[in-house]
Amino acid sequence: MSDGFAMELCGNKAAWQIVPEGITSIDLEAVGALIQSSGYTVGIQTRLCWTFTGPCDLTLYPSGKLLVKTEDKALASEVASLHTQEWAHA
Repeated sequence: MSDGFAMELCGNKAAWQIVPEGITSIDLEAVGALIQSSGYTVGIQTRLCWTFTGPCDLTLYPSGKLLVKTEDKALASEVASLHTQEWAHA
């Protein structure tokens, strides 16, 4: 892991899984509010996951994992940094 997270390319090569280091659960409501305030629009909100649309599509899980749907590795890395440094610590 580097920069406080692991970033893995998903099998379809159109998404990245972000796993924050040292985080095993988050408050979906609090983290979702921060993601929203960063310019993303909330889609689905369940106890299992929240989805967002914006510069890329996101799926947030209670474990703190974030699925970033983009083929652009640089964009996924930017979102991963935001998630691990700001959002996931809400």
